[in-house]
Amino acid sequence: MKLNTLKPGKGARKERVRVGRGIGSGLGKTAGRGHKGSFARAGKGKIKPGFEGGQMPMQRRLPKIGFRSKLKADTAEVLLYQLAKLAVEEIDFAALRAAKLVPATAKQAKVVKKGEIARKVVLKGVLATAGAKAAIEAAGGSVG
Repeated sequence: MKLNTLKPGKGARKERVRVGRGIGSGLGKTAGRGHKGSFARAGKGKIKPGFEGGQMPMQRRLPKIGFRSKLKADTAEVLLYQLAKLAVEEIDFAALRAAKLVPATAKQAKVVKKGEIARKVVLKGVLATAGAKAAIEAAGGSVG
């Protein structure tokens, strides 16, 4: 074997197809692009993702799912064990804001059952989940 006799293997290198070079080539005239339409035009062969040829696309046929509550942004969560740390017995929204348990952007607060509460507290004007309400009432407090 000599370096000047090296050649690629048979079929390893294919010649590119030269389209649009006359009737005798087999790919003359329309050069394999068919007649008219977006794929026959120069630079127009790309279609948007989700386009179904004018038919109503799948993402518009299917219903929207899920729900995002606008109220959620206004409601701050306060954890049950955080109430136990407050010095006051009667807890309202102003007391929670003063203790910095509620951000300034919140319009209402809701107590969520996480942790335990052993002392009596009275909630006024503050929402509470069913579990939190049961825990507060079990400790001798009330939710109103």
